[in-house]
Amino acid sequence: MAVETQEEVKAIARYIRMSPFKVRRVLDQIRGRSYREALIILEFMPYRACEPITKVLRSAVANAEHNNGYDPRDLVVTQAYADQGPKLRRFRARAQGRAYQIHKPTCHITVAVAPLLEE
Repeated sequence: MAVETQEEVKAIARYIRMSPFKVRRVLDQIRGRSYREALIILEFMPYRACEPITKVLRSAVANAEHNNGYDPRDLVVTQAYADQGPKLRRFRARAQGRAYQIHKPTCHITVAVAPLLEE
């Protein structure tokens, strides 16, 4: 049974106020899974990153359904990755007039789906 994919359809969420390392931990769990399976996994995982990832996944499937006419039941998560976005720099007051920099990371989440073809 050879498995191939058709054209991928993707969705991107940019400037999410979350560390890309924490987002990747969740994305690793849904990569290669079917749409339904990925939604179930995201629903019951205890991480804060699940909410924006669920939104991006639903958006990618909506794009595939609306723009390409794919059936959501046939879709599989082919790509899921988080790139680092710009860091927000904030300052914390410290003793003797010093200031320490605090980095608040952001990330860009990309999820691509494609229908699974079986020959």
